[in-house]
Amino acid sequence: MISQIQYISQADRSGSHIRNIKRALDAGCDWIQLRIKEQSLDFVRSEAAFAKVECEKYGARLLINDYIHIAKEMDADGVHLGLTDDKISLAREILGVQKLIGGTANTLEDVILRHTEGVDYVGLGPYAFTATKAKLSPILGLEGYRKILIGLQQAQVKTPIIAIGGLDEAAVKPLLELGIHGFAISGLLNTSESPVSLISEIYHTINDYQKNRVFEV
Repeated sequence: MISQIQYISQADRSGSHIRNIKRALDAGCDWIQLRIKEQSLDFVRSEAAFAKVECEKYGARLLINDYIHIAKEMDADGVHLGLTDDKISLAREILGVQKLIGGTANTLEDVILRHTEGVDYVGLGPYAFTATKAKLSPILGLEGYRKILIGLQQAQVKTPIIAIGGLDEAAVKPLLELGIHGFAISGLLNTSESPVSLISEIYHTINDYQKNRVFEV
């Protein structure tokens, strides 16, 4: 099952990701993606080891961004790969069929490519501007998601789509109505004065939408 709220890690002022990961776990996130850029392999490996311990305490899943071999070493739950990272087929060969593999996308063509490559989910975005990514792909906005999701319906692609990049609470319901499976958040949680309330509200919106949808059907 692909979680509907995913936390993508950011470093705190000390440079470590672990404090923010603990904050996300305490808030109720059960899916953590450790995303470390421009650091040594030793640092990534160390942070991954700490993150693994924390996620196990909470029964949460841990995915490693980019580093397939570190995900293998740590027996993480999977890996997430960008469009210019290693191939999905290589990750599957190294990690096996039981592990989760996610891929980034920005266009309809990207999503269809990821689907044919056999990913378990696609992180589609960015929804809006975000400072968490240095080389930001073209912003999609609500209309961009609408066009892509319509295209996926027509192509009969059913891979779960996770909205990512510059999300706020106001975006949750409209994106659900378009057919988004879930949401990846980072800065939204890190800057929240009450992460527990934030995650609770997002889950509440998701659950209300799903209940109303069942009732309408």
